Amino acid sequence: QVQVVESGGGSVEAGGSLRLSCVASGYIPSNMPMGWFRGKDRDGVAQIDSDFSTHYADSVKGRFTVWKVNAENTLYLQMNNLKPEDTGTYYCAVDPSSHTVRWAILAKTAYWGQGTQVTVSS
Repeated sequence: QVQVVESGGGSVEAGGSLRLSCVASGYIPSNMPMGWFRGKDRDGVAQIDSDFSTHYADSVKGRFTVWKVNAENTLYLQMNNLKPEDTGTYYCAVDPSSHTVRWAILAKTAYWGQGTQVTVSS
């Protein structure tokens, strides 16, 4: 069993920055893939595969940076130059049984956090 907890959301004006954190606990294999998703449809934002490959949605490239600290089982998302369209609930997903979480919405082995709200005002 794996527990996933996100934090760091908030309200900012357009152009501002936020940093999200996701901590996983429980049975955590080394180099477990982790990623960020947004909204009720869990649209992909940024993910790190087990081989440390990173993937970003086109809409956030150049503005968001994802990285992981394995020793802390923590995933971070630095969001700069935020836009109103970035508003939404951000969810963290992990999958101890896969090499990627890019399709976590379809994976029965993925674990999800409860989400953290990000609101960007114009």
